[in-house]
Amino acid sequence: MTDHHVHCYELVADCRLRAATDLFAHTWDPVVLAALRTGPRRRRELRAAIGGISDKVLTDTLRRLLADGLVDRSAHAEAPPRVEYGLTGLGQSLVEGPLTALGRWVVEHGDELLEAQERAADRPGRR
Repeated sequence: MTDHHVHCYELVADCRLRAATDLFAHTWDPVVLAALRTGPRRRRELRAAIGGISDKVLTDTLRRLLADGLVDRSAHAEAPPRVEYGLTGLGQSLVEGPLTALGRWVVEHGDELLEAQERAADRPGRR
């Protein structure tokens, strides 16, 4: 077996690859990460910036991103209490790397992708 085959096998079997691809499995995760790109925000600021996300979905998404180490939560001892969410160094590296590359790809190819999906949906026999 060549080094290339061993390396590919290790990636397929490696839980790190699955963990990384899971970051894109949840629709709202990349959206929330992108909304935090400009700096820490409060929950209501996130909801306003994102639009279309329910409070429950935002809560679930923030919990998942906190657990993944991509977002941190800062509680400020003020009256009234203030809580902000921001990117960790790991989250920032994801936003600046793969998410930025994906954003460039979407700008360049997003219309083609949507057109292909629409054509496929219009074919007979499609659910």
